[in-house]
Amino acid sequence: MNAWVAHLPQSWFKESLLLMRVDRPIGTWLLMWPSLWALAASQRGWPGWRLMAIFVLGSFLMRSAGCVANDITDRDIDPMVARTRDRPLAAGRISLAAARRLLLILLLGALALAFALPMAAIHYCVAGALLALTYPFAKRFIPVPQFHLGVAFAWGVLVAWSAASGSLAPEAWLLFLAAAAWTAGFDTIYAMMDIQDDRKIGVRSTAIFFGRHDIAATGLLYLAALALLALVGWRMQLSWVYFGVLGGAVLHVAWQLHAIRERRPEALLGVFLANKWFGWLPFLGFLFGA
Repeated sequence: MNAWVAHLPQSWFKESLLLMRVDRPIGTWLLMWPSLWALAASQRGWPGWRLMAIFVLGSFLMRSAGCVANDITDRDIDPMVARTRDRPLAAGRISLAAARRLLLILLLGALALAFALPMAAIHYCVAGALLALTYPFAKRFIPVPQFHLGVAFAWGVLVAWSAASGSLAPEAWLLFLAAAAWTAGFDTIYAMMDIQDDRKIGVRSTAIFFGRHDIAATGLLYLAALALLALVGWRMQLSWVYFGVLGGAVLHVAWQLHAIRERRPEALLGVFLANKWFGWLPFLGFLFGA
């Protein structure tokens, strides 16, 4: 837990922050990167502070809303799982009504940001919000919910590209697919830590679906993401700087797959968290490789 959150006095405010996972910002980073890739790629460089601020704040609000929606949906099963039973809603430290009010506030904040974007991007915002809010249900019915999450996280590419350029180039769709594959890959690694609990409560995941082939499948997802990123760079005729940075991304993926080979929980968590740094690489490539 972040020290500043831990030292707050016990109150609805502290529990609201914990419900939003403010103490665990990794989700905001991972949701933010595809949008920033698209901003830098579509503008072939720095997209400007205004758009950057909108998408950074929007990523925080939508990730927070997704966490609150997830805990509302899972409020009856979280108390049965050791990893989740201490969450504010599961532990009864915040009421269901308060959680629903918080979710509404976060969604209204995200909607206000959406209206600061050009009209071309607004309808993509609505679809993206629906994808994010339906993920908790996807875990119950879809054998590979990480692909649903991949589409939800990658949707920011379409919002950001259309906001910056007014329309979607073919490269935007390739970048969308790259972000979706990357997201499904790192979330499969995360799901590998939760296989036993997920089976216990009836939640599905790609880690369960792929079984003993989970690491190989994760490698293929990462390979697809890297190949699509390379194709975007080739189609945009980006410089050697972009492909040099992409080479760093290849090395990062190789390290990830090596680190998780024994499926130790601490290694899985460390690699999942390290994807925050992977996200920097395509962004820097688009920023300086034009």
